[in-house]
Amino acid sequence: MPKPTDIRVIDAQLYILPVELRVPLKFGNQVLHSVKCARVRVRVRSEDGAEAEGWGETPLSVAWVWPSDLPYADREDRLVGFCKAAGKALRGADLTGHPMEIGLDFISELLPQLKSAEDLPYGPQAELPYLAALVAFSPYDLAVHDAFGNLHERGVFSLLGKEWLNRDLGYYLEPGDLFTGSYPEDYLVEGSERLPVWHLVGGLDPLEDSCLRGDEPDDGYPVLLRDWIRRDGLKCLKVKLRGTDAEWDYQRLERIGKIGAEEGVEWLSADFNCTVTDPDYVNAVLDRLKLEAADTYERLLYVEQPFPYDLRANQIDVRSVSERKPLYMDESAHDWNYVRMGQSLGWTGVALKTCKTLSGALLSLCWARRNEMGLMVQDLTNPMLAQLPHVQLARHAGTIMGVESNGMQFYPEASLPEERIHPGLFKREQGHLDLSTLGSTGFGYRIDEIERELQAGQL
Repeated sequence: MPKPTDIRVIDAQLYILPVELRVPLKFGNQVLHSVKCARVRVRVRSEDGAEAEGWGETPLSVAWVWPSDLPYADREDRLVGFCKAAGKALRGADLTGHPMEIGLDFISELLPQLKSAEDLPYGPQAELPYLAALVAFSPYDLAVHDAFGNLHERGVFSLLGKEWLNRDLGYYLEPGDLFTGSYPEDYLVEGSERLPVWHLVGGLDPLEDSCLRGDEPDDGYPVLLRDWIRRDGLKCLKVKLRGTDAEWDYQRLERIGKIGAEEGVEWLSADFNCTVTDPDYVNAVLDRLKLEAADTYERLLYVEQPFPYDLRANQIDVRSVSERKPLYMDESAHDWNYVRMGQSLGWTGVALKTCKTLSGALLSLCWARRNEMGLMVQDLTNPMLAQLPHVQLARHAGTIMGVESNGMQFYPEASLPEERIHPGLFKREQGHLDLSTLGSTGFGYRIDEIERELQAGQL
């Protein structure tokens, strides 16, 4: 039976915000110098005629969502075009219900239609990946959640129970009897207004003076790792590795581990960026680290996504890795079905991301927690509005350790209007982010206080 609180989308607008990185960021074998962020505004109407507005934003990170030899500009144009198509489809769809229901119905019913209707100018090899399609739709999904919260003058994460949803988790998740009568709110935590924050050490980041090339920015922000640690009081470092050069990966981990120990860093994680195909590669790096740099090995909290992100095509038994360290899915965790498949192969945790849609992330969270998998919330170098739902998901997910946040490393100037309202979310202090400035409705953007000029919407 529909609820009087159910909504439908009556308007949607897309704004593309280009951002330049102050230093390059390496994803696998690709180097990122700029990104286009998709900011979305939607308007919704409830069954009783009340209306509200909501906002969502996601970086359209082509290098991350679509590794390919196709020209970068072509992939980016395709991703922006698909984002526009998704908005038009949502605006024209007759989907009603709770935001999570609208989002999941769109993903299951309309997203495949949009993908199959795409013109493929370069042939089948140019097909938009499923992960890229999810990212293109995610700002709309976030905006609908925000609008629902604004409509009911409640926070998004307080609207995920039986009072608001028409369907329980048993409708979506298997085995259904384990989830019958339960709702996302049953798997969430209240969390703290202060979250431990992870700093990304990119594969191109200079560690010390001898690594400097002379072309680093002189813009008042740190460049060297020690300076970042000292300025922000960092306690957690995520280390990007190559996955194709075991000696380089070992030396990088060992050196960063030593610097971190000298500066009081407590935790490390290792991200192999989907480039490994044989678990023995990761095992050899870990075993050598345990033997030759035991302190660094002990502070390694988990290993992230060493293996190709297309899990169905690369069903690798990874138990030998997870026997050494917790092993977390990221790019492979498109939705809860992939999380379930990952657990059967030996993965022990899942990295949630709002850029894969909040609605989908909530299902993955619930399935993972019910099946005793660990949780983390990873960044997509989220600037501006994208940062706020990201950190709120981490607050309510009950992660293994805080949240990753590195927009302030790669494009801090992009978020200055948002930072003036939420300084603790865009500056890391004493190794934490401060969520205390968030508003009480929707995602707490306080959008009317943020002075940012936008060009005309593109839908």
